[in-house]
Amino acid sequence: MPSPLRIVSAKRTAAVAAQLAEFGRQTFQDTYAAQNSAEDMAQYLAEHFGPEQQLAELQDPNTVFFLALMQQQLVGYAKLTVGSTLGAEPGADVSNRAELQRLYVQEDWQGTGLGATLLRRCLDEARQRGCRSLLLCVWEKNTQAQEFYRRKGFKQIGETEYRVGHDVQNDFILRKGL
Repeated sequence: MPSPLRIVSAKRTAAVAAQLAEFGRQTFQDTYAAQNSAEDMAQYLAEHFGPEQQLAELQDPNTVFFLALMQQQLVGYAKLTVGSTLGAEPGADVSNRAELQRLYVQEDWQGTGLGATLLRRCLDEARQRGCRSLLLCVWEKNTQAQEFYRRKGFKQIGETEYRVGHDVQNDFILRKGL
């Protein structure tokens, strides 16, 4: 019997954008609210997870979202963008680089293998689009995510600043060759 869990490419619609905005806000808040001020968290969520912002991201031809649906309920998603400038030298050809910009899994689905499934879909998509590497950022204090990506073959190649509201944080840049 087939699994009721499905991984699908997101449709580029306002309805999906609203769903991603709500899910992204909730997941980001669940994961990071305890380590950030309420003011910084509110500013970040308003800037990054509005339906208009999500619709613009969905409509970017270099970006694909993979949705994990359990009986039509969103339980996770991944955002992959081809042409990543993350960690690249200015002026470098980035056409063969993809970036995993989000890998969000509902809290009660963490540890089930869903994150690994979404990551595999992103790796496959990046290869199909001719990419030779997949990059991502992970917060220096998110040791659980760092360990997950290391187990999947990612190596740290640098660091970058990341803002949550007014708070400047440090992210590690990780890379995996394809």
